[in-house]
Amino acid sequence: MLKKKNKGNSEKPETTAEVKNDNGQVGGAEQADGTDNGTDAPTAEEKLKDELTQANDKYLRLYAEFDNFRRRTIKEREDARKTEGKDVIVALLPVLDDFERALRSMDTVTDVVPVKEGVALIQHKLKNILTQKGLKEMQSIGTTFDPDLHEAITNIPAPTDDMKGKVVDEMEKGYELNEKVIRFAKVIVGA
Repeated sequence: MLKKKNKGNSEKPETTAEVKNDNGQVGGAEQADGTDNGTDAPTAEEKLKDELTQANDKYLRLYAEFDNFRRRTIKEREDARKTEGKDVIVALLPVLDDFERALRSMDTVTDVVPVKEGVALIQHKLKNILTQKGLKEMQSIGTTFDPDLHEAITNIPAPTDDMKGKVVDEMEKGYELNEKVIRFAKVIVGA
C-alpha cells in the first residue's frame, strides 16, 4: 500500500510504504528521500558516538575548570607573597615613629640620660612586638657549643676547666622564629 503525501511548499512528494519484515510484522520502511522515519531504535554506532560526544564535552568542561582553578591559585599565591610581611611591618610602624621622635628630641637635649632611657624604651617595645610575632632570642653564653645553633668565630683558652667546649662569649645573638633557627649565634668557644 502506497500513500502519497503532498506538502504545499515541498517540491518532492514523500511516500511511505508499509513493508512486512522477516518476522511478518508490518512496519514503516524508509521514505522516498532516503531518510529514516524515526521508528527504528538508535544503532550501537550512534549510541557510541553520542557517548563519545558526551565524554568529550565532559572532558573539555573539566579541563577548563581545572585551568581556571590553576590560574586562580597562581594569582592568589602571588598576592599572598606580595603582602605576606604586611602584619609585621604594620606592627613595627609605631617603633619607627618612636625612633623619629627620639631623633628630633636629640637635637635640643643637653642631658644624655633621658635620651638613653628613651632609646631603651624603644628597644623594649621592638622586642615585645617581635616576640608577639614568634621571634625568640637564643641564650648561648655558658651553654655547650652546638653547631646546629651556633656559629663558632674562634676558640680561646677556657677561663676555667668547666668552660671547655662551651660558649664563652657571644658576638651576635641567635634568633628562632616559631622554633626554627633563623639566625645562628656567632660565638667564641672555650678550648
